[in-house]
Amino acid sequence: MEIFKSKIDGWLLAILIFAIVVSLVSAFAAAKQTNMIVTANTLILGAGLPLWLLIGTQYIVSAQQLKVRCGPFSWSIPLSSITSVSNTRNPLSSPALSLDRLEIKYGNGKSVMVSPAEKAAFREAIGHPEQ
Repeated sequence: MEIFKSKIDGWLLAILIFAIVVSLVSAFAAAKQTNMIVTANTLILGAGLPLWLLIGTQYIVSAQQLKVRCGPFSWSIPLSSITSVSNTRNPLSSPALSLDRLEIKYGNGKSVMVSPAEKAAFREAIGHPEQ
């Protein structure tokens, strides 16, 4: 089993850190004026989710499958169902922290975009080396 971390674009890292800081400041301000439920929700959603995305975005390759994890979201893709892997900079939402992405097509017309920091090693691990 191999674990690949997502490449992280600096601009996205800055946005996520900004969101965490604003949420922390807001939560502490809210703690003085509202109840703890509002404060806890602000911390969990505003700071917890971006932190979970930063820490939890990874791609796990085993002998049989690719497991894509991005915070609370996950996909399991049988390696045998992968039909193509291509480079893309598509900005659509995906389990990737960079626009330097790979689009993986699998199954019956399904696809997912990922951004492994080590693209060549990742492609080798899933059995689709770059031509």
